[in-house]
Amino acid sequence: MTSTLNRSTAGVLFGVTSSVAFGAGGPFAKALIEAGFSPLQAVWLRLIGTFAVLVAMCLVLRRPGQLATIARNRGAIAVYGLVAVAACQVLYFVAASRLPVGIAILLEFTGPVLVVAWEKLVRHTHVPAVSVIGVAVAMVGLAIVVQIWSGLRLDAAGLAAGLGAAAGNATYFLLIDRLAGSVDPLTLTVGGMAVGVVLLLPLAAPWSAPWGVLGAAVPMGPHHAPGWTLAAFMVLASTVLAYLTGAAAIQRLSATVAAGLAYVEPAAATTLAWIVLGERLTATQIAGGAVVLAGAFLAQRGIGSGQTQEAVSPTPIVGTTFQAEALIP
Repeated sequence: MTSTLNRSTAGVLFGVTSSVAFGAGGPFAKALIEAGFSPLQAVWLRLIGTFAVLVAMCLVLRRPGQLATIARNRGAIAVYGLVAVAACQVLYFVAASRLPVGIAILLEFTGPVLVVAWEKLVRHTHVPAVSVIGVAVAMVGLAIVVQIWSGLRLDAAGLAAGLGAAAGNATYFLLIDRLAGSVDPLTLTVGGMAVGVVLLLPLAAPWSAPWGVLGAAVPMGPHHAPGWTLAAFMVLASTVLAYLTGAAAIQRLSATVAAGLAYVEPAAATTLAWIVLGERLTATQIAGGAVVLAGAFLAQRGIGSGQTQEAVSPTPIVGTTFQAEALIP
Protein backbone atom coordinates (compact mmCIF):
# COMPACT_ATOMS: atom_id res chain seq x y z
CA MET A 1 0.00 0.00 0.00
CA THR A 2 2.79 2.40 0.90
CA SER A 3 4.56 1.60 -2.38
CA THR A 4 1.35 2.33 -4.31
CA LEU A 5 0.85 5.65 -2.52
CA ASN A 6 4.47 6.63 -3.12
CA ARG A 7 4.08 5.78 -6.80
CA SER A 8 0.89 7.83 -7.01
CA THR A 9 2.44 10.78 -5.19
CA ALA A 10 5.44 10.70 -7.52
CA GLY A 11 3.06 10.57 -10.49
CA VAL A 12 1.19 13.66 -9.31
CA LEU A 13 4.45 15.54 -8.73
CA PHE A 14 5.71 14.57 -12.19
CA GLY A 15 2.39 15.62 -13.73
CA VAL A 16 2.40 19.04 -12.09
CA THR A 17 6.08 19.54 -13.00
CA SER A 18 5.31 18.65 -16.61
CA SER A 19 2.38 21.06 -16.81
CA VAL A 20 4.32 23.95 -15.28
CA ALA A 21 7.28 23.26 -17.58
CA PHE A 22 5.05 23.14 -20.66
CA GLY A 23 3.35 26.37 -19.62
CA ALA A 24 6.68 28.08 -18.99
CA GLY A 25 7.59 27.86 -22.66
CA GLY A 26 4.87 30.26 -23.77
CA PRO A 27 6.43 33.56 -22.68
CA PHE A 28 9.86 32.58 -24.05
CA ALA A 29 8.47 31.40 -27.37
CA LYS A 30 6.40 34.58 -27.63
CA ALA A 31 9.52 36.70 -27.14
CA LEU A 32 11.32 34.84 -29.96
CA ILE A 33 8.31 35.15 -32.26
CA GLU A 34 8.04 38.88 -31.63
CA ALA A 35 11.77 39.14 -32.38
CA GLY A 36 11.31 37.70 -35.87
CA PHE A 37 10.73 33.93 -35.81
CA SER A 38 7.47 32.68 -37.27
CA PRO A 39 5.37 30.47 -35.00
CA LEU A 40 6.21 27.37 -37.06
CA GLN A 41 9.91 28.23 -37.00
CA ALA A 42 9.74 28.57 -33.22
CA VAL A 43 8.07 25.15 -33.01
CA TRP A 44 10.70 23.59 -35.30
CA LEU A 45 13.52 25.16 -33.27
CA ARG A 46 11.98 23.68 -30.14
CA LEU A 47 11.73 20.22 -31.69
CA ILE A 48 15.19 20.08 -33.29
CA GLY A 49 16.82 21.37 -30.11
CA THR A 50 14.98 18.81 -28.03
CA PHE A 51 15.89 16.01 -30.43
CA ALA A 52 19.58 16.94 -30.23
CA VAL A 53 19.53 17.01 -26.41
CA LEU A 54 17.74 13.67 -26.13
CA VAL A 55 20.07 11.96 -28.61
CA ALA A 56 23.00 13.21 -26.52
CA MET A 57 21.32 11.79 -23.42
CA CYS A 58 20.90 8.43 -25.13
CA LEU A 59 24.59 8.37 -26.09
CA VAL A 60 25.67 9.25 -22.55
CA LEU A 61 23.37 6.70 -20.91
CA ARG A 62 24.41 4.04 -23.44
CA ARG A 63 21.29 1.99 -22.93
CA PRO A 64 21.15 -0.83 -25.48
CA GLY A 65 17.96 -1.81 -27.22
CA GLN A 66 16.47 1.63 -27.83
CA LEU A 67 16.61 1.38 -31.63
CA ALA A 68 15.08 -2.07 -31.42
CA THR A 69 12.32 -0.70 -29.18
CA ILE A 70 11.58 2.07 -31.70
CA ALA A 71 11.51 -0.48 -34.52
CA ARG A 72 9.09 -2.75 -32.65
CA ASN A 73 6.74 0.14 -31.90
CA ARG A 74 7.38 2.21 -35.02
CA GLY A 75 3.72 2.54 -35.92
CA ALA A 76 2.62 3.93 -32.56
CA ILE A 77 5.68 6.17 -32.31
CA ALA A 78 5.04 7.52 -35.82
CA VAL A 79 1.46 8.36 -34.85
CA TYR A 80 2.72 9.96 -31.64
CA GLY A 81 5.16 12.16 -33.57
CA LEU A 82 2.64 13.01 -36.27
CA VAL A 83 -0.41 13.72 -34.12
CA ALA A 84 0.74 14.44 -30.54
CA VAL A 85 3.92 16.36 -31.42
CA ALA A 86 3.72 17.94 -34.89
CA ALA A 87 0.01 18.26 -35.71
CA CYS A 88 -1.03 19.34 -32.22
CA GLN A 89 1.36 22.29 -32.20
CA VAL A 90 0.73 23.30 -35.81
CA LEU A 91 -3.05 23.16 -35.43
CA TYR A 92 -2.89 25.20 -32.25
CA PHE A 93 -1.05 27.99 -34.06
CA VAL A 94 -3.56 27.87 -36.92
CA ALA A 95 -6.42 28.14 -34.41
CA ALA A 96 -4.71 31.01 -32.60
CA SER A 97 -4.31 32.88 -35.90
CA ARG A 98 -8.05 32.65 -36.70
CA LEU A 99 -9.61 32.83 -33.24
CA PRO A 100 -8.84 34.77 -30.06
CA VAL A 101 -5.85 33.11 -28.40
CA GLY A 102 -7.87 32.35 -25.28
CA ILE A 103 -10.41 30.42 -27.32
CA ALA A 104 -7.65 28.47 -29.07
CA ILE A 105 -6.18 27.48 -25.71
CA LEU A 106 -9.58 26.41 -24.41
CA LEU A 107 -10.21 24.31 -27.51
CA GLU A 108 -6.83 22.58 -27.23
CA PHE A 109 -7.44 21.83 -23.57
CA THR A 110 -10.66 20.01 -24.31
CA GLY A 111 -8.21 17.17 -25.02
CA PRO A 112 -8.58 15.69 -21.51
CA VAL A 113 -12.35 15.66 -22.02
CA LEU A 114 -11.75 13.58 -25.14
CA VAL A 115 -9.57 11.25 -23.05
CA VAL A 116 -12.42 10.66 -20.61
CA ALA A 117 -14.88 10.18 -23.49
CA TRP A 118 -12.53 7.68 -25.17
CA GLU A 119 -12.09 5.68 -21.97
CA LYS A 120 -15.82 5.53 -21.28
CA LEU A 121 -17.30 5.24 -24.78
CA VAL A 122 -14.64 3.38 -26.79
CA ARG A 123 -12.64 1.33 -24.30
CA HIS A 124 -15.62 0.92 -21.95
CA THR A 125 -13.34 1.20 -18.92
CA HIS A 126 -14.38 2.52 -15.55
CA VAL A 127 -13.46 6.16 -14.94
CA PRO A 128 -13.69 7.33 -11.31
CA ALA A 129 -16.51 9.81 -10.85
CA VAL A 130 -14.22 12.19 -8.99
CA SER A 131 -11.91 12.36 -12.03
CA VAL A 132 -14.84 13.21 -14.29
CA ILE A 133 -15.96 15.91 -11.86
CA GLY A 134 -12.40 17.25 -11.66
CA VAL A 135 -12.18 17.56 -15.44
CA ALA A 136 -15.50 19.43 -15.51
CA VAL A 137 -14.44 21.81 -12.72
CA ALA A 138 -11.10 22.44 -14.41
CA MET A 139 -12.86 23.23 -17.70
CA VAL A 140 -14.96 25.86 -15.92
CA GLY A 141 -11.85 27.35 -14.34
CA LEU A 142 -10.02 27.36 -17.65
CA ALA A 143 -12.92 29.17 -19.30
CA ILE A 144 -12.65 31.83 -16.58
CA VAL A 145 -8.87 32.14 -16.99
CA VAL A 146 -9.08 32.73 -20.75
CA GLN A 147 -12.29 34.80 -20.39
CA ILE A 148 -14.09 33.15 -23.28
CA TRP A 149 -16.98 35.59 -23.05
CA SER A 150 -14.81 38.37 -24.51
CA GLY A 151 -14.71 38.52 -28.27
CA LEU A 152 -15.58 34.99 -29.44
CA ARG A 153 -15.61 34.69 -33.22
CA LEU A 154 -16.59 31.27 -34.54
CA ASP A 155 -14.38 30.97 -37.61
CA ALA A 156 -15.05 27.49 -39.01
CA ALA A 157 -11.45 26.73 -39.99
CA GLY A 158 -10.14 28.04 -36.67
CA LEU A 159 -12.67 25.99 -34.73
CA ALA A 160 -11.75 22.85 -36.69
CA ALA A 161 -8.04 23.48 -36.10
CA GLY A 162 -8.60 24.00 -32.38
CA LEU A 163 -10.52 20.75 -32.10
CA GLY A 164 -7.75 19.05 -34.08
CA ALA A 165 -5.25 20.35 -31.54
CA ALA A 166 -7.47 18.92 -28.80
CA ALA A 167 -7.33 15.53 -30.54
CA GLY A 168 -3.55 15.78 -30.59
CA ASN A 169 -3.55 16.68 -26.91
CA ALA A 170 -5.70 13.64 -26.14
CA THR A 171 -3.50 11.42 -28.30
CA TYR A 172 -0.49 12.46 -26.22
CA PHE A 173 -2.08 10.99 -23.09
CA LEU A 174 -3.66 7.93 -24.66
CA LEU A 175 -0.62 6.78 -26.63
CA ILE A 176 1.74 7.08 -23.67
CA ASP A 177 -0.78 5.17 -21.57
CA ARG A 178 -0.98 2.47 -24.24
CA LEU A 179 2.80 2.19 -24.61
CA ALA A 180 3.49 2.04 -20.87
CA GLY A 181 5.35 -1.21 -20.26
CA SER A 182 6.88 -1.38 -23.72
CA VAL A 183 8.42 2.02 -24.51
CA ASP A 184 10.12 4.19 -21.89
CA PRO A 185 9.66 8.00 -21.83
CA LEU A 186 13.09 8.81 -23.28
CA THR A 187 12.79 6.45 -26.25
CA LEU A 188 9.24 7.56 -27.01
CA THR A 189 10.15 11.24 -26.87
CA VAL A 190 13.23 10.78 -29.08
CA GLY A 191 11.18 8.95 -31.69
CA GLY A 192 8.32 11.43 -31.57
CA MET A 193 10.61 14.44 -31.86
CA ALA A 194 12.40 12.90 -34.85
CA VAL A 195 9.08 12.42 -36.65
CA GLY A 196 8.00 15.98 -35.80
CA VAL A 197 11.27 17.52 -37.01
CA VAL A 198 11.03 15.79 -40.38
CA LEU A 199 7.34 16.50 -40.93
CA LEU A 200 7.56 20.20 -40.02
CA LEU A 201 10.74 20.86 -42.02
CA PRO A 202 9.03 21.97 -45.27
CA LEU A 203 6.35 23.94 -43.42
CA ALA A 204 8.68 25.80 -41.06
CA ALA A 205 11.35 26.54 -43.72
CA PRO A 206 14.08 26.97 -41.07
CA TRP A 207 16.60 28.00 -43.75
CA SER A 208 14.80 31.36 -43.90
CA ALA A 209 14.59 31.85 -40.11
CA PRO A 210 16.29 34.92 -38.57
CA TRP A 211 18.98 32.91 -36.75
CA GLY A 212 20.85 36.10 -35.87
CA VAL A 213 18.16 36.76 -33.26
CA LEU A 214 19.70 34.02 -31.11
CA GLY A 215 22.86 36.08 -30.70
CA ALA A 216 21.06 39.36 -30.02
CA ALA A 217 19.36 40.82 -26.96
CA VAL A 218 15.66 39.98 -27.16
CA PRO A 219 13.08 42.12 -25.32
CA MET A 220 11.07 40.31 -22.63
CA GLY A 221 8.65 42.78 -21.18
CA PRO A 222 10.71 45.45 -19.44
CA HIS A 223 13.88 43.34 -19.65
CA HIS A 224 16.22 41.91 -22.30
CA ALA A 225 17.86 38.50 -22.56
CA PRO A 226 20.14 36.84 -25.12
CA GLY A 227 18.06 35.02 -27.69
CA TRP A 228 19.97 31.77 -27.24
CA THR A 229 19.06 31.63 -23.54
CA LEU A 230 15.37 31.90 -24.42
CA ALA A 231 15.74 29.09 -26.95
CA ALA A 232 17.69 26.97 -24.46
CA PHE A 233 15.02 27.39 -21.79
CA MET A 234 12.28 26.58 -24.29
CA VAL A 235 14.10 23.38 -25.27
CA LEU A 236 15.46 22.16 -21.93
CA ALA A 237 12.65 23.14 -19.55
CA SER A 238 9.45 23.44 -21.54
CA THR A 239 10.13 20.47 -23.83
CA VAL A 240 12.75 17.98 -22.57
CA LEU A 241 11.76 18.21 -18.91
CA ALA A 242 8.07 18.59 -19.74
CA TYR A 243 7.77 15.58 -22.06
CA LEU A 244 9.83 13.23 -19.88
CA THR A 245 8.06 14.08 -16.63
CA GLY A 246 4.70 13.99 -18.41
CA ALA A 247 5.38 10.48 -19.71
CA ALA A 248 6.60 9.39 -16.29
CA ALA A 249 3.41 10.77 -14.70
CA ILE A 250 1.12 8.90 -17.10
CA GLN A 251 2.98 5.63 -16.55
CA ARG A 252 2.48 5.99 -12.78
CA LEU A 253 -1.14 7.17 -12.86
CA SER A 254 -3.35 6.77 -15.94
CA ALA A 255 -4.15 8.82 -19.02
CA THR A 256 -7.40 10.06 -17.46
CA VAL A 257 -5.90 11.24 -14.17
CA ALA A 258 -2.76 12.71 -15.75
CA ALA A 259 -4.97 14.61 -18.20
CA GLY A 260 -6.68 16.29 -15.26
CA LEU A 261 -3.32 17.45 -13.93
CA ALA A 262 -2.54 19.01 -17.32
CA TYR A 263 -4.94 21.84 -16.51
CA VAL A 264 -2.20 23.35 -14.38
CA GLU A 265 -0.45 24.32 -17.64
CA PRO A 266 -2.59 27.29 -18.79
CA ALA A 267 -2.66 28.68 -15.26
CA ALA A 268 1.13 28.38 -15.08
CA ALA A 269 1.55 29.99 -18.50
CA THR A 270 -0.64 32.93 -17.52
CA THR A 271 1.21 33.43 -14.24
CA LEU A 272 4.65 33.26 -15.89
CA ALA A 273 3.57 35.67 -18.62
CA TRP A 274 2.66 38.10 -15.84
CA ILE A 275 6.02 37.65 -14.10
CA VAL A 276 8.29 37.57 -17.18
CA LEU A 277 6.46 39.72 -19.72
CA GLY A 278 4.54 42.01 -17.40
CA GLU A 279 1.15 40.80 -18.67
CA ARG A 280 -0.96 41.46 -15.61
CA LEU A 281 -3.61 39.10 -14.33
CA THR A 282 -7.08 40.34 -13.50
CA ALA A 283 -8.85 39.31 -10.32
CA THR A 284 -11.14 37.16 -12.48
CA GLN A 285 -8.19 35.30 -14.00
CA ILE A 286 -6.67 34.68 -10.58
CA ALA A 287 -9.98 33.24 -9.40
CA GLY A 288 -10.15 31.09 -12.52
CA GLY A 289 -6.65 29.80 -11.89
CA ALA A 290 -7.71 28.73 -8.40
CA VAL A 291 -10.65 26.83 -9.90
CA VAL A 292 -8.31 25.13 -12.40
CA LEU A 293 -6.06 23.93 -9.58
CA ALA A 294 -9.07 22.71 -7.62
CA GLY A 295 -10.23 20.73 -10.63
CA ALA A 296 -6.78 19.20 -11.10
CA PHE A 297 -6.78 18.19 -7.43
CA LEU A 298 -10.17 16.54 -7.77
CA ALA A 299 -9.03 14.69 -10.89
CA GLN A 300 -6.05 13.15 -9.14
CA ARG A 301 -8.18 12.25 -6.11
CA GLY A 302 -9.35 9.29 -8.15
CA ILE A 303 -5.94 7.73 -7.55
CA GLY A 304 -6.61 6.96 -3.93
CA SER A 305 -10.36 6.39 -4.21
CA GLY A 306 -9.95 2.64 -4.61
CA GLN A 307 -12.39 2.73 -7.52
CA THR A 308 -9.79 1.60 -10.03
CA GLN A 309 -6.71 -0.41 -9.25
CA GLU A 310 -5.41 -0.06 -12.79
CA ALA A 311 -4.81 3.65 -12.33
CA VAL A 312 -2.37 3.10 -9.49
CA SER A 313 -0.97 -0.39 -9.82
CA PRO A 314 2.75 -0.46 -10.64
CA THR A 315 3.43 -1.09 -14.33
CA PRO A 316 6.92 -2.51 -14.87
CA ILE A 317 8.52 -1.64 -18.17
CA VAL A 318 9.36 -4.77 -20.11
CA GLY A 319 10.79 -5.33 -23.54
CA THR A 320 13.44 -2.66 -23.07
CA THR A 321 16.51 -2.32 -20.89
CA PHE A 322 15.80 1.33 -20.05
CA GLN A 323 13.18 2.21 -17.46
CA ALA A 324 11.68 5.56 -16.59
CA GLU A 325 13.16 5.23 -13.12
CA ALA A 326 16.64 5.04 -14.66
CA LEU A 327 16.23 8.62 -15.84
CA ILE A 328 13.74 9.98 -13.31
CA PRO A 329 14.19 8.50 -9.80
